[in-house]
Amino acid sequence: MFRPWEDVELVEPVKLKVASARMLTDAIRELVFIPGEGAKLAGYTPGAHVKFQLSSGERSYSLIDFDEDTGQDGNAEYRFAVQLERQGAGGSGHMHGLAPGDEVLASGPHNDFPLMPGKPALLIAGGIGITPLIGMAAALKRAGTPFRFHYASRSSAAMAYLSELKATFGNQVAFHFDDQPETALDIDGLVASANPDEHVYICGPKGLIEAVKAKAETAGFAPDRVHFELFTSAAQQSGDTEFEVEVKSTGDVFAVPPGKSIIDVLEAAGLDLIHDCRRGDCGICQTDIIEGIPDHRDVVLSDSEKAEGKVMQICVSRAKSARLVLDL
Repeated sequence: MFRPWEDVELVEPVKLKVASARMLTDAIRELVFIPGEGAKLAGYTPGAHVKFQLSSGERSYSLIDFDEDTGQDGNAEYRFAVQLERQGAGGSGHMHGLAPGDEVLASGPHNDFPLMPGKPALLIAGGIGITPLIGMAAALKRAGTPFRFHYASRSSAAMAYLSELKATFGNQVAFHFDDQPETALDIDGLVASANPDEHVYICGPKGLIEAVKAKAETAGFAPDRVHFELFTSAAQQSGDTEFEVEVKSTGDVFAVPPGKSIIDVLEAAGLDLIHDCRRGDCGICQTDIIEGIPDHRDVVLSDSEKAEGKVMQICVSRAKSARLVLDL
């Protein structure tokens, strides 16, 4: 269970042991972990995630908590829901292959998507992006803070935790299904009806995040009222080609092939870079561009910032020019 509104010291790395696993839908698997031998699980705040160290690299998954009781320090278990990405890099496949008793190494909880204490909230989830918003809704309900909760998915069959959400939040949560047009998510209406103190939290596909951000910006929302987390990495696009990155401080030039990020290539060459999400939503890897034209694929920058072409998120964005010269 989490301790709301409180920063939590990281405990890392720890061994996590699979206690149970079940399929929530035909593509989403729930995994419950307990501490491995000698490990202790840290507490966490709503919106936090854990980084798993898998054979395919680090993968982050949001912690899920329906529990409204925060009487304990730390946690007895961690719960996650992982959607199988058949065209992905293998992380979700690894998680779907775990069985009770298997152990994995993971870092302690970290939160790039925190909930603002005491502020009314509009929670908007798309697909598997529901997972961090469950804990937020539970914390808001417990605190008596007003919130609106909307969950969109392809169909009811594709929706994780449908019955649990209904049981926990009742009419405080609204469901939207692509195969039922009458239930369509009305982004214009939700944003237009927001009160001046309401904060917006979006988690899900890039298109959903960008649509809500654009409507909120048009409606005059201050940037610090709109919070988001992109739940999947930026997909490789057809037509991606190799480009070069020059590190300004050394003059070294590196080729970035399709399927590799700038961070992948530079870290393989021994550069020590600061980054976290590797999805283009936290902004930690933002880097100044000295020369070249970026191909922005993040959800951090506004349209005007992207048009200026002065900074980029090097975990996901690529280049439209043959070379980028970066202030590294």
